[in-house]
Amino acid sequence: MSRPLRIEYPGACYHLTARGDGKDNIFLDDSDRNCFLELLGQEIEQQQWICYAYCLMDNHYHLLVETPEGSLVKGMRRLNGSYTQGFNHRHGYVGHVFQGRYKSIVVEKDAYLLELVRYIALNPVRAGMVEAPEAYIWSSYRSSAGLVASPPWMALQQLMKYFGDEKSYARFVLDGMNTASPWDELHGQIWLGREAFLEQMQRQVPVDGVANIPKVQLQPARPTADGVLGTVAGYFSCDVESVLSRSHRKAYAFSVVLLRRVVNLSVGDVAALFGISVSRVSQIQRELLGSHHANEVAELAEKCRLKN
Repeated sequence: MSRPLRIEYPGACYHLTARGDGKDNIFLDDSDRNCFLELLGQEIEQQQWICYAYCLMDNHYHLLVETPEGSLVKGMRRLNGSYTQGFNHRHGYVGHVFQGRYKSIVVEKDAYLLELVRYIALNPVRAGMVEAPEAYIWSSYRSSAGLVASPPWMALQQLMKYFGDEKSYARFVLDGMNTASPWDELHGQIWLGREAFLEQMQRQVPVDGVANIPKVQLQPARPTADGVLGTVAGYFSCDVESVLSRSHRKAYAFSVVLLRRVVNLSVGDVAALFGISVSRVSQIQRELLGSHHANEVAELAEKCRLKN
């Protein structure tokens, strides 16, 4: 089975979709939708994505995100994987939830970002689910239009730079009911952009078809693992050795979570650092983030970022 080409580079913009296996629904109730949005928010924070729009339909979803660090694959693998595990656990199912791999379209931001924001907002209307986008509660339209509070992980400020205010955004979306589909200009199933953009993207693809990830770093570096360990040790008034040796149990647990969330180390890397199993890393994350310590974790994460 062929694999879709994945292009990753700092500052890339994508329209992302994933559909249910066998066209089945991926959201069976509001609990599923809320769980997906919670996971999406976590991934946006961890990957430092910029989310301009989203829409949860019954058997698929739409996302419009920018990846300052070029971390699409890592984030999407975790988002869909975590949602699949939770969905199966909640409903007593086994097996695949999504149909194959997610679809990612590389978008020329300057030319198509606003059209895709509008397209995503109007998706439920065009599908006949509602008569107006404000009637659909499972998309970003209502918060972007100023009708409800925006999730903290939505890039509302960045979006409003294009429109000026929420009313202008809403007017732009509603004016698009009879506009042509942006997909009429799609190239090669994964490229949406003008000629110069397509030529630029072609240089990202080596002859062997494996995506080349540029080395240029366009965003400030994340905190290092050493920096996070030092911050945690200082916070708990212990030394780094006590954290690494796991003798200070609370500092060790916090470090496990923060190395994942702030530094974005893989589960395997964190497990190797502390000499524990991958499953133990996942267990610590679930226990700490699901407890009364969740706010403390968030506060300490912010301290780590400020010290970067």
